[in-house]
Amino acid sequence: MPHVIALDVRLHPGKIFAILLASVSLISVGLFVSRQWWMPAAAARHASSLDKLIVWAMIDAGIAFLLAQLALAALVWRSRVDTDARVVPFTSGVRLAVVLSVLFISLELYSAATLGRRAWGSMFSVPSTADRVRAQVMGQQFAFYFRYPGRDGQFGPIHVEKIDASIGNYFGLDTKKDEASKDDVVVAALVLPVNQPVELILSSQDVIHSFYVRELRIQQDMVPGMQIPVRFTPTKIGKYEITCTQLCGLGHYRMRAYLEVVSASDFEKWIQAREH
Repeated sequence: MPHVIALDVRLHPGKIFAILLASVSLISVGLFVSRQWWMPAAAARHASSLDKLIVWAMIDAGIAFLLAQLALAALVWRSRVDTDARVVPFTSGVRLAVVLSVLFISLELYSAATLGRRAWGSMFSVPSTADRVRAQVMGQQFAFYFRYPGRDGQFGPIHVEKIDASIGNYFGLDTKKDEASKDDVVVAALVLPVNQPVELILSSQDVIHSFYVRELRIQQDMVPGMQIPVRFTPTKIGKYEITCTQLCGLGHYRMRAYLEVVSASDFEKWIQAREH
């Protein structure tokens, strides 16, 4: 009778887990890389700086994720248990792993700081110009309202005691006594001219809201008691949704408005038609 040699092809549960972990990690990265750019086409001059920052952050995070998962899979694969059920530690390469981790995190922080500073500066450090279009944005539960200074170029003062949504006085204007308030334009949709510098002054009446427009790559909190300037230049004619990205109450889901970028001539016609 010939001898039959039986091969034990069973894998240890730890090795099965290591294979599954490595497979899922590689597939996840592959699916992410194969997808197209998920953000809509940019419509502001500063958007390219922010897009570069997002791409670099995703690359950093993706590399860190893949290396960490593959390292974990390797450690699990090489780990074993002796006959006394004592865990045999895997200690080789620990010092190298720590050094590489510190170097990688330092590179990530440095790159994020440099790219982030450039992107932040493109929105908040741009000097104000004489030809800019100015508008105030007021957030309240649960709507946005916008105010333009009118032909005199000056905003009328805000009287807190006169703010009354029931009569449409969202900015507390006194058009009978304040000359600067008489030609202010208050609307529920924001209209801006293309290729012209814009300065928005953001504020809130009640709680913290947020002003977010994906296509313009703008996201800025609106804080009660503060007037926060945001400067940018729209570069693409179109209609874009403004949403609040801060959980501001039960009606948060319906707090949105629209920003429409039009030609310079259309903007002049629009603003003149609404001036008092």
